[in-house]
Amino acid sequence: MKNLFITAVIILFSTTIQAQNKNARATIEVDGVCMMCKDRIEKAAIQTRGVKSAVWNVDTHMLSLIFDERRTNIQTIEESIAAVGHDTKNVKATEEVYENLHHCCKYRSQAVRDDHN
Repeated sequence: MKNLFITAVIILFSTTIQAQNKNARATIEVDGVCMMCKDRIEKAAIQTRGVKSAVWNVDTHMLSLIFDERRTNIQTIEESIAAVGHDTKNVKATEEVYENLHHCCKYRSQAVRDDHN
């Protein structure tokens, strides 16, 4: 009986430890066109509480994240990125914030996108 109890405690303890994996990984698409966009997107993500790593690829528009899911979530990170002018699949930047971007960063304009290709 004592061995059964000890085994149950060990299983419960190991399950609890696994459930507390704080580093989640995710990849989200973020609109942008240049290195200034890259800096702005990564900075907005990193400044979100709980984000440990953010790397945006200019060619694929994918933002790779490592974050503490106990402190933040994808929605909050996307809102931080939209607040600096960049659209994600789920959260769009306001027109006011988008219009304040540098003219070469206006990713919604086909002409600007063509210039960066």
